Amino acid sequence: MNFPFYISKRYLFSKKKQNIINIISAVSVLGVAVGAMALIVVLSVFNGFDGLIKSLFSTFDPDLKITITQGKTFTIDSVSLNAIKNIKGVAYYTKIIEENSLLKYGEKLYPAVLKGVGDDYTKVSGVDTMITQGKFLIKQNDKNFAVVGQGVAYYLSIGLNFVEPIQVFVPRRTAKITLTPSNAFNKDYIYPTGFFSIQQDIDSKFIIVPIRFARKILEYDNNEVSAVELKLGQNSDFEDIKNSINKILGDNYSIKNRYEQHELLYKMMKSEKWAIYLILSFILIIASFNIIASLTMLIIDKKNDLTTLRSLGLDLKAIRKIFFFEGIMISIIGAITGIIIGFVVCWLQQKYGIVKLQGGSFIISAYPVQMRLIDFLNTLIIVFLIGSFASWYPVRYITKKYLTEIENVSD
Repeated sequence: MNFPFYISKRYLFSKKKQNIINIISAVSVLGVAVGAMALIVVLSVFNGFDGLIKSLFSTFDPDLKITITQGKTFTIDSVSLNAIKNIKGVAYYTKIIEENSLLKYGEKLYPAVLKGVGDDYTKVSGVDTMITQGKFLIKQNDKNFAVVGQGVAYYLSIGLNFVEPIQVFVPRRTAKITLTPSNAFNKDYIYPTGFFSIQQDIDSKFIIVPIRFARKILEYDNNEVSAVELKLGQNSDFEDIKNSINKILGDNYSIKNRYEQHELLYKMMKSEKWAIYLILSFILIIASFNIIASLTMLIIDKKNDLTTLRSLGLDLKAIRKIFFFEGIMISIIGAITGIIIGFVVCWLQQKYGIVKLQGGSFIISAYPVQMRLIDFLNTLIIVFLIGSFASWYPVRYITKKYLTEIENVSD
């Protein structure tokens, strides 16, 4: 066995002359354990919310979305659509028309995005699985209906009674300057059949209607769309499919995956996770001062042993290793203890949902938790690095006085 490691292990677990050193060592282990546990728990909860948000957006956002780079609408012919549909990995597509509108229900007004969707929309999107009231029905024979976001329905106090319809106002495409404001808008009526709840920004923004209703009120041609949304098969190569679509449509079109459709949001979430990691790492650095105190007290307590060890033939480097290994062991024991406790806490939250969300939620009732192996590895790495520095500092500088004295006596 490595002799410095053997001595450091004896120093760590044996009783010291001063009981305060045992207390400081225990506090050092506890501080590292609490910091490691906090890293695991907080990062796992953040992963849970991150996964929840991504899953919610995935029920509304398509795998790929085709839009025009210049302008609001474009015309896409059947030849191009068939070519896109025949690309390996493309399962379904649907034409989309989106435009700002003003909704009126009773005496209340509210601005919303009118989203006209094709017949295969439920195959591309999962909005029909997020209905909180009523059902997902937007077309029946020649009748048009609407499915409204929960937030829009709340602001307008919409009811599913088929007594009063929603009035939809949009600017006329060919409107001329007029002194009568009402002449500048097209107006139509539509009855709601259900409410959906996905995410607040979506729920308070969209009303989903048949594409034929949107075309009529917006005065669009039959082949005119503002986007084409695609559903891809499992294990499809997104980049290859994007490149294939680019070859068909040209550079005047933009093809975005789910990440690119909300690029700013996902970048912000990633930045927040790194910020949390750095803040908790800083807390671990503060906790590591206990390791410095523990090793300093131990060196002072064992200064008489240093002469004996030097007489036994240990050089200064080996003597320093004894105290360095002890600091590393304090860090590792604290890290493993904290990681185990953090794992147990996260598992209990996953299994039983002990900590509840306040204020109520249609989607989840307790804090979501998602444990990832990379977070456990990163926690071990950061604890080891901090512990190594906290051990190196007192060994390198605080022991210098005693080791120099021993060297002078030996000479």
